[in-house]
Amino acid sequence: MTRTVIFDLDGTLADTSGDLIAAANHCLAGMGASVRLDPVADAPTAFRGGRAMLRLGIERERGTADEAEVDRWYPELLDAYGAAIDVHTRFYPGALDAVEALRSGGSRVAICTNKPAALAEALMTRLGAREMFGALIGADTLPTRKPDAAPYRAAVEGVGGDVARSLIVGDTETDRATARAVGVPCIMVGFGPEGGEVARHEPEAIIGHFDELGATVDRLLGAA
Repeated sequence: MTRTVIFDLDGTLADTSGDLIAAANHCLAGMGASVRLDPVADAPTAFRGGRAMLRLGIERERGTADEAEVDRWYPELLDAYGAAIDVHTRFYPGALDAVEALRSGGSRVAICTNKPAALAEALMTRLGAREMFGALIGADTLPTRKPDAAPYRAAVEGVGGDVARSLIVGDTETDRATARAVGVPCIMVGFGPEGGEVARHEPEAIIGHFDELGATVDRLLGAA
């Protein structure tokens, strides 16, 4: 049975926080707010999504965030992000080498992200890595998103894999909850915005660098 490794995108394969924060700050400027989000300190919020960033900025400006205003500015955030999606974004060190090593060893790889699919496709294409992944499931590919099990299963099935011999590599509680919903192992990255704090999610493994991924997959799924 072929192994399948499913990757989250933001905060796992790539540090997208700079471009995400820039899009949120564009919106905050547009609504007349004096505050701006910080691309380093507020990176954990960036990886929780566009609405989370808008909500944080509005709360800092006004004390509370009106959800109607968050919803009103969300399309503008997506437009701003799509227009400058790869200015600051970079893959984490060793990420693509680790993915290629898995592929060369016979494993199947795919992406399951809560980023809208069109933006995820655009980003991976702009970064020159889309062809490395056999499938890409985004937040709006299906009626549900992570941590629901359906998107994960769709990613595995999209590369002809078997859920019973698969795992997810991620950086947030959402990825850990997805693994639990499906009943598969979760590897969390310790170099993302939460750092070593990801241990509180009790994943099956934590890697400090992508150099550790291959051996960790071997341990959890068996050799290819």
